[in-house]
Amino acid sequence: MTNNDILRRLRYAFDFSDNKMIALFAEGGREVDRAQLSNWLKKDNDPAHVSCQDIVLATFLNGFIIERRGRREGPLPKPEQRLNNNEILTKLKIALSLRSEDLAEIMHLAEYRVSAHELSAFFRKPGHSRYRLCKDQMLRNFLRGLQIKSRP
Repeated sequence: MTNNDILRRLRYAFDFSDNKMIALFAEGGREVDRAQLSNWLKKDNDPAHVSCQDIVLATFLNGFIIERRGRREGPLPKPEQRLNNNEILTKLKIALSLRSEDLAEIMHLAEYRVSAHELSAFFRKPGHSRYRLCKDQMLRNFLRGLQIKSRP
């Protein structure tokens, strides 16, 4: 999945307006104008499409966490230069205050069965023996489940 696709899916799942998306970027510490946002949200085959970098998506997700959970004392968290699906899933889990059971339920809504043990492997440190890389299919099903839950 591309970062642009993730942004589009999150926007649709939570019915974010342009102004809300811009505000979430601002919460994460990045000023974005409507034209930039529009270019990131365009379909991949559109000539005006601009690829969304990892640091941009990380900033958006940090802003989403701050919006949902509140600002912590101290400086804003630094957005990651490189993101993988595990980190994206972790940020969404934090922002939405989800437990393992909630994650499994959301996956079930997307008709994708996953056990608590499988889910916990995605949130381990990369060097851990039980660490498992989150594939695009898993993240795609999670986002689809979020969409079903938020917009039945």
